[in-house]
Amino acid sequence: MSDSLRQAKRPVSPLSGPYGHPLHPILVTVPIGAWVTSLVFDLASRLVHDPAFLTRGSIWLVAIGVVGALAAAVFGFLDLLAIAPGTAAFRTALLHMALNLAVTAGYGAGWAWRALSNHYDQVEAGQIVLSVVCLALLGASGYLGGMLAYRYGVRVADETTQAEGFAVTRRP
Repeated sequence: MSDSLRQAKRPVSPLSGPYGHPLHPILVTVPIGAWVTSLVFDLASRLVHDPAFLTRGSIWLVAIGVVGALAAAVFGFLDLLAIAPGTAAFRTALLHMALNLAVTAGYGAGWAWRALSNHYDQVEAGQIVLSVVCLALLGASGYLGGMLAYRYGVRVADETTQAEGFAVTRRP
């Protein structure tokens, strides 16, 4: 195993989570879940007679997603620091980060747009389109995040450590 690969598997700080168990992947579930659910609320607001509860719920979900994304970004940045510059993994991580920041900015702008809109009417078509575009970019970024973990092994335990989980033990 190369030194740069070994380095990418180790946390640069205790804050980023222990070896083989980084915090960034679990934290990204907050914005992903909030933003997907906000789109469901957006679409549902166009189908019901009184959409106020859905539009208000959606704006809260967008805000929760933005805050969650910013928290996940802190830990993702710590993981980025473990990757050797000039490598394919580093370039992939930079693109992953740039897409996530663009998505978060898009949702931040969407939140401001919604905050200035009437919270009792159905969600506007343009706001829904913005959410769909942001989710598509988030999907592309998630693909890159998967590539970082599953192809390049960033912050994933080495194979010797992984083999411990597959050792067959016999009961006495």
